[in-house]
Amino acid sequence: MIRTLIVDDDFRVARVHAALVGQVPGFEVVGLSHTAADALTAARDLRPDLVLLDEYLPDRRGTEVAGELGAAVIMVTAADDAVTVRRAIAAGALNVVVKPFPPAVLAAKLTAFARCWNQLAGVGPMAQADVDRAFAVLREGDAAAAPMPKGRSAVTAEAVVEALRRAAAPLTAIAVAELTGVSRATAQRYLSDLARAGRVDLRLRYGTTGRPEHEYAWRE
Repeated sequence: MIRTLIVDDDFRVARVHAALVGQVPGFEVVGLSHTAADALTAARDLRPDLVLLDEYLPDRRGTEVAGELGAAVIMVTAADDAVTVRRAIAAGALNVVVKPFPPAVLAAKLTAFARCWNQLAGVGPMAQADVDRAFAVLREGDAAAAPMPKGRSAVTAEAVVEALRRAAAPLTAIAVAELTGVSRATAQRYLSDLARAGRVDLRLRYGTTGRPEHEYAWRE
């Protein structure tokens, strides 16, 4: 489980964020803090893996304390100006979620963080390609939280993604259609979206007869 500390000056908002985090598989909320001083104490005592950190705290800015928490940080704040976003990046924040936001936005970013975190669970050396893949997974939360193209369904999109993730080998559009219960044309549209977003690897499979088929593999 990814131990998560929620830091927000508003008690009600902190509880709402905690409830959202609790609904995402693989996460547990270990504490709530409402000031920078309390956050530093909680981080020292609870040793969270992740801190959801507000910028506007009563005693210090969140970006001022982010580097002192000893944990990964995602800023969750009403501050929507470029200066604050640059400060968050400089402080080491892995992402910024601007309030108010639909619950699906935070869920997508947390799910991507979990996959990245789990890929980095080993203790041995990592090649540059391994590091690149982990950071690419982290950015999946941004793509998942983006508005769906017109005429697309979030439910179908997730079904296609899950079919690719679970597959032991690359899949054709026909195979994806059979696994998800949609038409081949529909599967092809969603696969094309994923290919344009750089979330799948695309290659050609040459058979004994007829035209080559496209195969799609989830990019970890």
